[in-house]
Amino acid sequence: MRQVVLDTETTGLDPGQGHRVIEIGALEIVNRRMTGRTFHVYLNPDREIEAGAIAVHGLTNEFLADKPRFDDVAGELLAFVHEAELVIHNAPFDIGFLNAELGRLDRAPIERACAGVLDTLKFAKEMHPGQKNNLDALCRRYEVDNSGRAYHGALLDSQLLAEVYLAMTRGQESLCIEPAATGAVAGRALASGLKLRVLKASPGEREAHDAYLAGLSKECGAAVEW
Repeated sequence: MRQVVLDTETTGLDPGQGHRVIEIGALEIVNRRMTGRTFHVYLNPDREIEAGAIAVHGLTNEFLADKPRFDDVAGELLAFVHEAELVIHNAPFDIGFLNAELGRLDRAPIERACAGVLDTLKFAKEMHPGQKNNLDALCRRYEVDNSGRAYHGALLDSQLLAEVYLAMTRGQESLCIEPAATGAVAGRALASGLKLRVLKASPGEREAHDAYLAGLSKECGAAVEW
């Protein structure tokens, strides 16, 4: 499974008021492993950046003056996200801005290029209702080091979000057990008179299992036993 964790920085909060994307950062995950492939650009927005936005990301018009425009990188961005699931924190914000940029170029919405969009903010709220679920709070909750995050940055925040997302979803694939199918196989084996060999876990394997359950219990906030 291919996923792309993505984040943007912008000149303000509302693309409907003409605000623009000024930074895009994205990284690739394949089968729950970060591959090291990234996409990162700063962009000249051809408009002033609001003071409140500068306070968040630290990007100024002077710094962006010699950077490319969105239309210079649109094709490369769409190629990077092609047929991947996008993983974005507060996805409506970033998707809204990217689609506004693509619309200026008469291009289709970014959802047409990718396989789907996962909003980790919505996911986190479902997992931790009533708690803070911004990226800093999730980093603390899942023990992801965000000490280098003096300002928001699209690539840095994508890297942090990727670690948080993998921690939030740890173990889901390994827990996809199909008891009906497993029972049917065991039943056929017993009916045929086949003696099933029982392999007992070694002390090291039991220790690793206990450590895994302890970590899972810490994430879930409740004891987990099986």
